[in-house]
Amino acid sequence: MAKKEYAFYPGCSSQSKASASNYLTSVNSMCKTLDIKLTEIPDWNCCGASIGYAEGGELPRHVMNARNFALAEQHLPGQQVVATCAACWLGARETKERLDASAQLMADTNEALKEAGLHYKAEVEIRHMVEVLIEDFGYDALGKPVVKPLGGLKIAGYVGCQTNRPFGIAGESFENPMYLDKLVETLGAEPVANYEQKVTCCGGALAFSETEKSQAQIKNIVESAYDQGADLIVTPCPLCQANVEIYQEQINKRYGTKFNMPVTYYSQLMSVAYGGSTKDAGLDGQLIRAPKLEEIAKK
Repeated sequence: MAKKEYAFYPGCSSQSKASASNYLTSVNSMCKTLDIKLTEIPDWNCCGASIGYAEGGELPRHVMNARNFALAEQHLPGQQVVATCAACWLGARETKERLDASAQLMADTNEALKEAGLHYKAEVEIRHMVEVLIEDFGYDALGKPVVKPLGGLKIAGYVGCQTNRPFGIAGESFENPMYLDKLVETLGAEPVANYEQKVTCCGGALAFSETEKSQAQIKNIVESAYDQGADLIVTPCPLCQANVEIYQEQINKRYGTKFNMPVTYYSQLMSVAYGGSTKDAGLDGQLIRAPKLEEIAKK
């Protein structure tokens, strides 16, 4: 029996063969080492984050999340729901809080779910994988399996906004959350001490509608990491990872910069530190490769 078991919600981006599938690869590798069993919620659906921007309405968005909750309660009773995607986690947490606070919204949601033969009993808890690692395991336990310390790497911990507000990690500051820095230290690397862009939004919601604004924000995020001598950026968010990595080439053309900053997930760092290969950590799925991290993985 696994040390810890959770109902897993991968979300659209982190599922197999999707845009952040390397995230899932590294999470699976990390969880194998830590003896965490993630059981995917059967027949899960999109969290509905995008329809919020498209003015799809409050009830449909909450019903979409509640359907996942109801499926978890039905198939994986007693297990907390864990998401790796920051947007999925944020939307799901909001849905749970709003349904818990409104008997009418709960009733309307269950009326809709009844059409699918489901009923949400409000028994599940919603967690981000980072919450699980830090709150359920702790830094000491996360450091014990390290066999390839990430010494020689200087890493900028880019938390972003969605895993920081309004919920965040227990006991952390909204202005200067330290959990990525502490995790980087736990794995043997050096965290950037004064990374001023740590909680800046990556501009994901503006990527297509206001490209120049979005890319200006990404430029600041990457430039600050360079200014502090970082070898790479680490993040807990698939949207942040994609935006900050993918648009560096366009930013170089727009501003005349020469950015080539790797942007990785915390789980990739952990997978390598735990003895995983480049493939185990999903590093072969990066658009901007992380050569120093790959060198450690090959040892």
